[in-house]
Amino acid sequence: MQRITLACALLIVFVCSAVWTRAQQPAAAGTDAEHFTGKTENLENAGAAVGRRSFEAGARTAWHSHPRGQLLFVQQGALRVQKRGEAFKDLVQGDSDYTSPDVIHWHGATPTVALVHVAVGFGGETKWLEKVTDEEYLGRRVR
Repeated sequence: MQRITLACALLIVFVCSAVWTRAQQPAAAGTDAEHFTGKTENLENAGAAVGRRSFEAGARTAWHSHPRGQLLFVQQGALRVQKRGEAFKDLVQGDSDYTSPDVIHWHGATPTVALVHVAVGFGGETKWLEKVTDEEYLGRRVR
């Protein structure tokens, strides 16, 4: 059984994103008041893009950054992710990772396990940089 589904991942995105603008929605009689207590807010998803990508074992992106950040959810397999200047970390099915705006990073499958991840971008063009070396990918060098 998967610990996180695509629908759940999308729900988390709508709750967590700091990029979205807030639109105050007071509870109205006959609608929200029947389902919620207190004050609730809807978050608008202006500019959000969701994609699902698979990587063969050992496959990875080049170094890159996102002007408004990126949220990754591991749907199947194992994810390896590294932010520039830090050691890489490996995540498994159900785990997630958020990269703040303009932070240079890379991500992909681990050396022996393929990956399917859901990536949520919050708008703007990805800035692509140089390829990740084998030494960086294997953790022999932190750049």
